[in-house]
Amino acid sequence: MVSFQTMKFLYQDSQISDDEIAAAGKSLADYIERLNHVARAKDYSLPEGFINLPGDRNLANQISEVCRSKISGRLKYVVVIGIGGSNLGARAVYDALRGYFDLLEPERFPKIIFADTNDPEFSERLVGFLKSKINDPAEILINIVSKSGDTLETTANGNLILGALIGKFKNIADRIAVTTDFKSKLWHSAEKAGLSLISVPAKVGGRFSVFSAVGLLPLAVVGLDTKELFKGALNMRDQCLVDDMLKNQAALSAIVLFLNYRRGKTINDNFFFHPELESLGKWYRQLLAESVGKDGVGVTPTVSVGSADLHSVGQLNLGGPKNKITSFVWSENSAFVEPLNGAEKLGFEPVSRPFAEIMGAILEGAKNAYRNKGLPFVEAVLPDISPESLGEYMQFKMMEVCFLAKLFNVNAFDQPEVEFYKKEACRFLTN
Repeated sequence: MVSFQTMKFLYQDSQISDDEIAAAGKSLADYIERLNHVARAKDYSLPEGFINLPGDRNLANQISEVCRSKISGRLKYVVVIGIGGSNLGARAVYDALRGYFDLLEPERFPKIIFADTNDPEFSERLVGFLKSKINDPAEILINIVSKSGDTLETTANGNLILGALIGKFKNIADRIAVTTDFKSKLWHSAEKAGLSLISVPAKVGGRFSVFSAVGLLPLAVVGLDTKELFKGALNMRDQCLVDDMLKNQAALSAIVLFLNYRRGKTINDNFFFHPELESLGKWYRQLLAESVGKDGVGVTPTVSVGSADLHSVGQLNLGGPKNKITSFVWSENSAFVEPLNGAEKLGFEPVSRPFAEIMGAILEGAKNAYRNKGLPFVEAVLPDISPESLGEYMQFKMMEVCFLAKLFNVNAFDQPEVEFYKKEACRFLTN
């Protein structure tokens, strides 16, 4: 067990020994020194510069300035127009803290709407919603996010949504903020139109950009504590710069995944025992898949939610091919829900246990079932579901995939095959 001030990474059921971890860790020594060099430089000259984002005061000041100019007491909706790395990080944090509960808290504002699809049905309903529900420009903020500035899906949604609002309001330009690379095509267009602009460091890749303006701006606008998010991320970064493999939990996690991969565990099922963390799993799915899946190698990430998916993939995981390593993610501090009496009058069996205790028993039952079947698993134990804990977990995972890519001898920061579908889609539209 590796235990730190906040998040705990448990690997005793990974079926990997400490001696194996130490041996594999020797190949990471030079890379750890590289990361320490990046941290000392405090800049973004290398792709690993994402580890410096949480300590960037200039970035924090820029975001605060945009917030001051855009936030009003009338703000109800922030529409984030982006896809992939341009929205998954912000959505992971938002859904964990608020978004999953939006339906249950209809009177709480402001809310974030993520426009990350060109699905015609969703697009039609979103435009209808904006036209009928937004009666004052101050009620809405549009955040267009694209590092490259020419993402097809984002461009299409931007035209659709802004077209709907321009037709209703004359001065909608004041309610738009654009996040993109400095001097990108989108930057020049937004600058010409007089829109608010905030840049992303050029060498910080989209899937590593959650602690840049890409993730922080929409989260800050809706009032989430980005300082605590930064605090957790910095704390984790420093812990993952040490050269002791049993104390560097990002390197340790990467080694466990790598050695299990070499034993045929090519799938990593990330089992979140909090449904509000499902979007966090989808963020990690992109991070792992795009960073390591190349040159014929790669760990396939899947996302499961406890306890619901114990009734679906649980059968496959326990009874199917033994080609998976599972990562259980759970929190030590859950809300206390006292069982209520009275349903027995309608024929229901009475339950006298608090819900946290029930979920804890289900989780322990699942882990014991995996042990009995000889299946490897690890655990990421968060102290709570808070901005600080989410900051730690996300930094942990971003540094983990850097180490994992190094072990696989692939470039963690490119995604050449992703461009294939984009070129084919553009060719199809042109023809």
